[in-house]
Amino acid sequence: MSRLLFENLNDMKNIIITGTSRGIGFELAKIFAENGHQVLAISRNIKPLEIINHKNISLLSVDLSLDTDIDKVTHFVTENWKKVDVLINNAGKLINKPFTDLTSDDFLEVYKVNVFGVATLTKNMIPFLQKGSHVVTVSSMGGIQGSMKFPGLAAYSSAKGAVITLSELLAEEYKEQQIAFNVLALGAVQTEMLQEAFPDFKAPLSAAEMANYIYDFSLTGNKFYNGKVLQVSSTTP
Repeated sequence: MSRLLFENLNDMKNIIITGTSRGIGFELAKIFAENGHQVLAISRNIKPLEIINHKNISLLSVDLSLDTDIDKVTHFVTENWKKVDVLINNAGKLINKPFTDLTSDDFLEVYKVNVFGVATLTKNMIPFLQKGSHVVTVSSMGGIQGSMKFPGLAAYSSAKGAVITLSELLAEEYKEQQIAFNVLALGAVQTEMLQEAFPDFKAPLSAAEMANYIYDFSLTGNKFYNGKVLQVSSTTP
């Protein structure tokens, strides 16, 4: 049964989601659109959602490592929406290499998407975020201090730790405007990115299951949390 039956039409939101070509982001775009929300789906590859062709999904091909590409998002919101209710920083870049094989370019490639892209997009959206808006950044259990760490993920996990601190800081900086910033530190989810990095590992949750959780949290979590990091994991990892 669609959640739309339980939601007032006046509550429909403008939602920006990054990393929507596959996995959790792809599922999130579909869930929000099917429930009547307006979605701006951002990814380098927009073909998967072009095939879906949902009337509530607008597509932008954006490389989050390029500030000039992120400007496309600002232009779209300025011309079409004027305000953003929910921003979900979901896009991620993972490089799995032994630490001694990682180059500075590897670190930069990961950080450009996982940290700098998050910071730049969020900064550009600040003028469109209002009282009650919610910025949700998808991090990883690997970025949590004291959590189990895995060899090969020095660039990825350190980047995921960086956006946790960034979100905590932004929650403090914008608390007077009542804009909420929260982080979901996810455990293993069966996505294409996980499959590519760890071909033999089978995660306990599907992308669709996690997307359903993030959908609900994005719309309601800011009523209960701000500047918080929620660990969303039923297993280790």
